[in-house]
Amino acid sequence: MKVIITALISSFLIMSHAQAVSDWPAPIKALESKGMEVLDSFKALGGVTGYAALYQQQPVTVYLTADGKQAIIGSMVDSKGELLNQAHVDQLFSNKLWKQLEDSHWISDGNKNAPRIVYMFTDPNCPYCNKLWNDARPWVNAGKVQIRHIMVGIIKSDSLGKAAALMVDKAPEAALYQHEKQHASGGVKPLAQIPKEARSKLDANYQLMQRFGVFATPVTFYKDSEGKMQKAQGAPQAEMLPKIFGPR
Repeated sequence: MKVIITALISSFLIMSHAQAVSDWPAPIKALESKGMEVLDSFKALGGVTGYAALYQQQPVTVYLTADGKQAIIGSMVDSKGELLNQAHVDQLFSNKLWKQLEDSHWISDGNKNAPRIVYMFTDPNCPYCNKLWNDARPWVNAGKVQIRHIMVGIIKSDSLGKAAALMVDKAPEAALYQHEKQHASGGVKPLAQIPKEARSKLDANYQLMQRFGVFATPVTFYKDSEGKMQKAQGAPQAEMLPKIFGPR
C-alpha cells in the first residue's frame, strides 16, 4: 500500500510559473495565497497529481488527492519506504532551473559548440571569479567547455559599472577576456552612467541570484554525468575541476 508522508524536499531553487494560476485546483491556489510558488504539475504514481513548488526559498512537492479537495506537502513512498516519483521530481527541478540560467543575461567564454556548458555568477571585482576563470583555461582553450558568465555587481561600489561596461561592449566576449587578463590591475573601466537596458539586465541577474539563494560569487552551475544540475560555491579545489568541466 502506498502512503504519503510529510517532508520537505531539498533540491535547487527555481522560478516562474509553468501554468496560469487560475488553472490550479482550489487547494493549490490556497497554498499560493500562503506564499507558495507553484511551478509545474506531473502525473504521479498512485493515481494522484504532483506539483513542483517553491516555498520560503526551498523546493517542495505537493500531491493533490484524487477528489481534488485536499493537498499534501511531502514525499511519496511505497510499502518498503522507498521514495516514489523522486527521480522525475529531481529531474523536473533540474530542468526548470537550468532553463532559468539559459534565459539569463550572460557573456559567453569559449566555443559556442563546446560539448559542455557551465553557468557562473560573476562579479568583475571578484578575485575568486578570476581564479576560477584562470583555472578553467585548459578546458575553454581546448574547446571542451563554454562558460556563460551571468554578470552581477555586488562586491564593490564600481562592480555594477564594470559589469555594465562589459555587457554593453560591442564585443563582450573579448572585453571579458581582456578584463580577466588585466584583473590584477583593475580590469575594465566602470561606466559612470549605466544605460537603462544594461541596468535592467543586471538587476534581473541579481534577482535570479537571490532566488537561487546565492549571495556571493563565484557560484558555478553544471550538469553531472546523469544530466542533473549541480552547484559549486567559490573557487573549487583542483580535484573538483574535472567534475565541473569534464575530463581534460
